Amino acid sequence: MNPVTHALASIALARAGLNKATRMATPMLLVSGLAADVDWSTRLAGASAFLRGHRTATHSLIGTAAIAVGIAAAFWIAGRKFPKRTVGMMTATTICAAGASAHLFLDLLNAYGVKLLWPFSGKWFAWDLSDSVDAWIIFFLLAGLLLPELFRLIHEEIGSRPKRHGRQRGAIAGLILVALFIAGRAFAHQRAVALLDAREYRSETPLVSAAFPRPSNPLAWSGVVETDNALFNLEVPLGPAAHFDPDQAAVHFKPLPSLALNNAVASATAVEFLEYARFPLANVEPNGAGFRVRIRDMRYASELRGRRGIVAVIDLNAQSLVIAERLDFDSGTNY
Repeated sequence: MNPVTHALASIALARAGLNKATRMATPMLLVSGLAADVDWSTRLAGASAFLRGHRTATHSLIGTAAIAVGIAAAFWIAGRKFPKRTVGMMTATTICAAGASAHLFLDLLNAYGVKLLWPFSGKWFAWDLSDSVDAWIIFFLLAGLLLPELFRLIHEEIGSRPKRHGRQRGAIAGLILVALFIAGRAFAHQRAVALLDAREYRSETPLVSAAFPRPSNPLAWSGVVETDNALFNLEVPLGPAAHFDPDQAAVHFKPLPSLALNNAVASATAVEFLEYARFPLANVEPNGAGFRVRIRDMRYASELRGRRGIVAVIDLNAQSLVIAERLDFDSGTNY
């Protein structure tokens, strides 16, 4: 999720009642709810550092616990120097755990995933229930936070007393709507995957399929299907009058087996990338006297430029031996 969503969720949790648990609860929730995204800084060091650092340590169960304890300790120490801001360590840890856990939960919702069990496992976990910038989740959180303020202004304008717990009720209502929306997305996700699995694609049955939601329309999903010979990107409409047509899919054929492809896939860069990629597709092309192999993750094929993830690039000589390898941010060309 984007920082705006994380910040709104932290504020909503505070207004829902956690701000009454201790002083400084709202700042603690905000800091702990945003801290994990410090790993975005790895992008400055290039695609390889980003793949290794983003959504790994700070988004694991251990990392989440460390963030909660560390931020709680920082506020506890600051409270000892400034008595008016004193907080108890146990209460602060509980508050920070709520903020950090909310961050982890929201990031599990989208397709990029997190290394939940880092450093014990390199497995990626992703629920595919939201976009990284989900307009509906932002809308529900904003509505829960801003509508009570609007009602307070109206009450003050007409000279009546605002409701005492209006802000708390609004925040709770916003969080409940987000929970209900996610539950609805889970149901729609199951239906979209079932539609993908129930069809044939160029007379081939799916080996693996996945469905990813669109950020604005909860009934519009994009699907990826892998068969023996190809990968397919297609739209999966779920509306009552929608027609799902597998023949409209964009087809990406897998490359023929070759020594260059085998050596490229066995390279250290490709092995690292393939641990992350859910729908890898290789493209083998001439490169001077040798070859260049690009491996993409086709779950990002329908994304806008700048959001298409990472691509592995392996150069080989005329004898199909690897001479250079790297990870790049995908520009979206050569799909």
